[in-house]
Amino acid sequence: MKLKLDFGNIVAEIELNGTACARAIWEAAPFSSLVHLWGEEIYFETPVTHSLDETAKDLVEKGDVGYWPDGKALCLFFGPTPISSPGEIRPASAVNIVGRVITSLEDLYHVPEGAEVTVEKA
Repeated sequence: MKLKLDFGNIVAEIELNGTACARAIWEAAPFSSLVHLWGEEIYFETPVTHSLDETAKDLVEKGDVGYWPDGKALCLFFGPTPISSPGEIRPASAVNIVGRVITSLEDLYHVPEGAEVTVEKA
């Protein structure tokens, strides 16, 4: 399952895993939302409500895509957040790991706060 994230001037693709949370995000597409930035993390609200699952982590890897239940948000991690210690990427609170970014992470540095993102099945 792949999703295309269109940020206007930048397009990213993510590959979702087979978890119930990832399937719920897949089934919710297409939808649009507004981008928020938190350090080197992009997050945006989804129409999905899901609790933490067996994939939940407090530390993530570069390129991970998480679902943050507190904000009903999809999160793309491409570097440290404001609460990361050196050498780690730490979300605001635990996220479900729902997939990976499969396009260039470098492009994500150019996505501006407040941009509209359209999420579609790829």
